[in-house]
Amino acid sequence: MKLWGGRFSEATDKIVDDFNSSIRFDQRLYYYDIKGSIAHARMLGNCSIIPEEEAEMIITELNAILKDIEEGKIEFEVDAEDIHMNIEKILIDRIGDVGKKLHTGRSRNDQVALDIRMFLKEETTDIINMVKELMTVLVNIADKQKRTIMPGYTHLQRAQPVTLAHHMLAYFEMFKRDIERLKDCHKRMDSMPLGSGALAGTTYPMDREMVRKELNFSSLTLNSLDGVSDRDFVIELASCLSILMMHLSRFSEEIILWASLEFGFITLSDSYSTGSSIMPQKKNPDVAELVRGKTGRVYGSLMALLTVMKGLPLAYNKDMQEDKEAIFDCVDTLKMCLPVFTRMLETCSFNTDTMYKAAQKGFTNATDFADYLVKKGIPFRQAHEITGNLVRYCIERNLAIEDVPLEELKELSGSAKDLIDEDIYNEISLEKCVEGRNLTGGTAPENSERHIKLAQEYLDSI
Repeated sequence: MKLWGGRFSEATDKIVDDFNSSIRFDQRLYYYDIKGSIAHARMLGNCSIIPEEEAEMIITELNAILKDIEEGKIEFEVDAEDIHMNIEKILIDRIGDVGKKLHTGRSRNDQVALDIRMFLKEETTDIINMVKELMTVLVNIADKQKRTIMPGYTHLQRAQPVTLAHHMLAYFEMFKRDIERLKDCHKRMDSMPLGSGALAGTTYPMDREMVRKELNFSSLTLNSLDGVSDRDFVIELASCLSILMMHLSRFSEEIILWASLEFGFITLSDSYSTGSSIMPQKKNPDVAELVRGKTGRVYGSLMALLTVMKGLPLAYNKDMQEDKEAIFDCVDTLKMCLPVFTRMLETCSFNTDTMYKAAQKGFTNATDFADYLVKKGIPFRQAHEITGNLVRYCIERNLAIEDVPLEELKELSGSAKDLIDEDIYNEISLEKCVEGRNLTGGTAPENSERHIKLAQEYLDSI
């Protein structure tokens, strides 16, 4: 007979048991369920809601059950529905009627709300640490590549020269925002719901504060209806993880492009590449491609969670059982992607000569030519037009701007010809283009030096 079966005169059909049961996926919450139950039992004894010696008996047996689970000695039952009822049933089987007192003053509704919060708090911390490892690799690369010049792109067209350090530090900033979002999300899941009961609280003189302290929560939920029905923190985490995956996917796309023969900017380690079953020459960036592909999986879980919750009245509804597989998959996917992506990046080689040669093509210094004229007193729009005409001239003759002799540059500059001197070639050199952008946030190596210092300080503070 089920622990809730008193008012039922017929047994649940097996097909309903199978459909209703969540033990196949929520069994991974066993540790948090037992720790929550131990805190609850201790509080029941301390508040004289049950005798203290019975509370201690329950706690001792719960610890024994935890040990048995971790040693693989326990097989959970589908008929017991979920991890909460499975553990309670095992407890009752072992210590009899005393075990039946554990559920005093609580419901599975506040119990599962507690378990998922405890689980996600820990997982969020783990993911933050994994992101930190990736960010450390980015800082190390940036520190070595402060003067490595490469083309920066807009619309996937060569635009202006930047440094590889600057490019890597752009991703550092993305992942820094991800960490801040995760830390902020952690704050909102760090509120203890146990004591909310099924939806209305309880008449027992329970000490919620005692349980809060034992389970290391920073606050108590303040409304029992919200305490059992809130899954905002689950959705928020899925959203944070979706944004994090989006950043990984963007980075993966660049890795895939850069590893191609067309770009040739990087060479991936053989250890983090795969081959073709038919084409012996192939070296495929499968790690990056899989990360890019798994991003859609995380997005799907976020949409599933939003859809599950969008029409639910207060308080708990069985639909909310669907939150676990979605958020578990989000967490598992991130924890799978982050370490392998980090190692792939850490072990790749940067083909800096190829990057430099690419920056020499595509007129990435055209803006600097226009800026040169502006600094000589030409209005920007006029300087833009003069430079555009010059670029067209160069394209037609397969030249770079710096290949054009000084007298031709003067003639092609029309009314601005008298403003152009020999120093133009220095002003439009890639090194000068990069070094001149030394405002905060610019690509100049000295900015990267400052950014790296700040980045390291940030990592040390996490």
